[in-house]
Amino acid sequence: MDCEPEELQFLGVVGVYRASADVLRGPHRPLFARIAAAFVLPLSALFLLHIAISYSLFASIDSDDTALDRSTPGTAAQSRLLDRLASDWASLLLFKAAYLLALLLLSLLSTAAAVFSVASVYSAKHDALSFPKVLSVVPRVWRRLAATFLAAFAVLFAYNLVSVLLLVALLVAADNGSGLAALLAFLLLVAYIVGLVYVSVVWHLASVVSVLEDYKGFAAMRKSKDLIRGKLLTASVIFFTLNVVFAVVEVAFRAWVVRGAAHGIGGGTRFLLGIIMLAALCAVVMLALVTQTVVYLVCKSYHHESIDKSNISDHLEVYLGDYVPLKASDVQMEQFQCVLCFKMNGIVDAANIGCFMNPSV
Repeated sequence: MDCEPEELQFLGVVGVYRASADVLRGPHRPLFARIAAAFVLPLSALFLLHIAISYSLFASIDSDDTALDRSTPGTAAQSRLLDRLASDWASLLLFKAAYLLALLLLSLLSTAAAVFSVASVYSAKHDALSFPKVLSVVPRVWRRLAATFLAAFAVLFAYNLVSVLLLVALLVAADNGSGLAALLAFLLLVAYIVGLVYVSVVWHLASVVSVLEDYKGFAAMRKSKDLIRGKLLTASVIFFTLNVVFAVVEVAFRAWVVRGAAHGIGGGTRFLLGIIMLAALCAVVMLALVTQTVVYLVCKSYHHESIDKSNISDHLEVYLGDYVPLKASDVQMEQFQCVLCFKMNGIVDAANIGCFMNPSV
């Protein structure tokens, strides 16, 4: 990515994708391939495995539920079906909880590794850019990302809760024959989708902010909201297109791999299709991680904020333990010591002058 800081602000959707592709195809292609193999590939495999296992568990629940409806009440068979149905639901809930925890962990690790690496490429910090160095940085960054994730989760939870309550109230009013309520429900649904895209864009940019600046949690979300202003359309189009491709891969995996047997697709063919879908999803996720960092640099350039390569390099060296920035208190202490040293030297010099003028002293 050879763009100068002042040129980044002019990159549009195509320019951002081109710059992201240049990073992935550049001299550090082996590094990003190792990051993809270590973090993104397990993340993608976990997502696809979650789809397959969830489908199997839901199929078992549906089968037991159907058998329960046909069973005679109060019989031993019904009791066994109830126990099995309760066990199926418990297994599903435990699996979902374990999946969400693993997904969160791998997402944070992938984001930390990708953002740090892209920023290192941009800042020309090539001497510090290696896979072992990236691995040493990731544990120092993921806590900041976790705080930002929790803040974004809280915002999304409140947003969804309020939206669902309003939508349910309008749908109830529409069922009672209110045409205005039906129109408002439709407009609310459209506004909800637009708002969801906006919050998601802010969240993804806040993840980059948490790595490259001294912000985390809600402060990172606020900083991201300020940065995205003026480049919201570009970021939204990028976010939307990536999610469309992601959704296409997911739907294809469900149709051809998970439910392929019902459509006459053989086991070997489904396995090969599963590998292809895994590779496609891994590529999409890796591109998304790199792209969100490029979008951050574009937004910084658009707002004429400092994105000097040396400053980013210094910030990255803090994670590597090679550079410790001075705090305001350190600067004040240094100034105080300089002043004190100057005064002491002045006293000594005055004393020396006195001795020279009066040898009896």
